[in-house]
Amino acid sequence: MGRFNAQVVNWTQMHDCYGDVDRVPTLLELVEREDNAEAWDELGYRLVLEHDLVFPAGFAALPRLIGIASRCARARGLAGAILRRAAGHHGCDELLANCADVIAEFRELLDRHLQSRPVGYLAPLLDLLAAKEEYHWSAVLGDFTDDFYHLACPNCAVEVTIAIGDYGRYSAIRDWHLGDVDRRGLRPASSEELSGTGRWMHETAVRDGHEALADGIAYLFGKAECPVCAAVFNIADEYSSANCPILR
Repeated sequence: MGRFNAQVVNWTQMHDCYGDVDRVPTLLELVEREDNAEAWDELGYRLVLEHDLVFPAGFAALPRLIGIASRCARARGLAGAILRRAAGHHGCDELLANCADVIAEFRELLDRHLQSRPVGYLAPLLDLLAAKEEYHWSAVLGDFTDDFYHLACPNCAVEVTIAIGDYGRYSAIRDWHLGDVDRRGLRPASSEELSGTGRWMHETAVRDGHEALADGIAYLFGKAECPVCAAVFNIADEYSSANCPILR
């Protein structure tokens, strides 16, 4: 697949959230020349609506955003925001596929950025997960200071609350009057037990000196015991199967 060429985009077909087809290329030209805060703000709300919506102009803008992302944090953040929403219903499969080469460049750029140990490490990590098409974990991974995951026990179907944070690491039954009751300690996965995306996330966090994040990932990809039936299950597997995003 050839590299997406920003010079041959037919912008008359690339509407933004207002249905306009001419404003986004004008704004891109402006931010490519100078770091204009007002232009960046307008680009953001024209290309990406809050939550899960992105528009054709957003994918069309990716090559140019990524082209300046190494020198511009706003470009890097906006490109990441677009990719985090790529699993949603947007009708731009071909347009996104044509960006494969520049997205691969973006993955390398984000990985280098993470190795610089930036302040706000989690956000570019989530962007990199999206660039690797790991949309589920890009959407739900937290920093493990106050994280809860709710899932059904695969054996008895009771709803189990998984807590991974400063307050503890346990499975429990949530009672809205008593709080989390009948707590059972979680069993973290060892580095040898981790595989796939979990192993990659853990190794990346360790590499970049984020031990608390790596520790939380080990628990998230570890095992929990159901407080009701005592069945032991893999947390990440069960949570993924119940909460993976609806793909296009």
